[in-house]
Amino acid sequence: MHKELVIAGQEIMPGNHIKIALSVAKLYDFTDMKIPVYVIRGEEDGPTLFVSAAIHGDEINGVDIVRRLLKRKALKNLRGTLITIPIVNVFGFNDKSRYLPDRRDLNRSFPGERHGSLASQVAYIFRTEIVEKCTHGIDLHTGAIHRRNLPQIRADLSVPENLILAKAFGAPVVLNASTRDGSLREMVAERKIPVLLYEAGTALRFDNKASKVGVEGILNVMRAIGMLDHTPEDDIIKKDPYIAYSSNWVRAPLGGILLTKKHLGDVVKKDDILGIMTNPFGDHETRIISPYNGVIIGFSQLPLANEGDGVFHIARMESSSEISSEELYPYIDPGIV
Repeated sequence: MHKELVIAGQEIMPGNHIKIALSVAKLYDFTDMKIPVYVIRGEEDGPTLFVSAAIHGDEINGVDIVRRLLKRKALKNLRGTLITIPIVNVFGFNDKSRYLPDRRDLNRSFPGERHGSLASQVAYIFRTEIVEKCTHGIDLHTGAIHRRNLPQIRADLSVPENLILAKAFGAPVVLNASTRDGSLREMVAERKIPVLLYEAGTALRFDNKASKVGVEGILNVMRAIGMLDHTPEDDIIKKDPYIAYSSNWVRAPLGGILLTKKHLGDVVKKDDILGIMTNPFGDHETRIISPYNGVIIGFSQLPLANEGDGVFHIARMESSSEISSEELYPYIDPGIV
């Protein structure tokens, strides 16, 4: 017998595809704000996976990933249930802002409260209507404004299933990342639900490569947990991702104009020159030196930096010979729209 699945008062029967609008609040003019949800329930039982995007409202590339995912023919043979939420923070998305109207970060507001702040109420609705009905989760993010991220999976790798699914996803880098207080990932982990966080691209932009890697990664995870059949391509030996167990931001040593010498996906050695801080006259230059061996998985796209600003994010490794930049370049899209 199939397990009952009800979202926002609507029962989703096996074999159904249904759009649902989760009411969260009203605007000043009494317009209803609703979280869009699309559910595909297979005829056969199986896992229930949520795929969420735009928890930070300006991180819109995940919206593109969900749109592309729902067009894939493979979903016609789905076992279990796929719940996609392309825009969780509808307020921030419409305002092109990371935050909610009360300036709270939704991804620091979980598990939420029914009668708490607006952020807390949205988190509560998302938890009770979506997360608590799922067996697995994938949360889609990008770099913050003026920062761009290499496609990467972040997860608590001390959880064995997280490690298996992180490898299956197929991003070039997997980063062991502890959960943050109030984050969706922390809440999901506390419920013993395997969850991956996919980071790629930058805020307020679509990145074609980030989207392609994201869609294929989600399908790979669905195959790994039995929601989809394996394909002949799965038998091809694929290169394992580089797994990093720590990362650090290298910060601007002083304020000024940033000139980058290394770029996203570059493999760097300790003491390599990452960039130069200069002034408008060009008569004062300070080198930014890498303190680590590793891979640049995020960097600032803004050539203006204050002292202490994070400018290069490095996934650390013991030896710079563990991976080559050439292996990472296929994941980098030079054209962003």
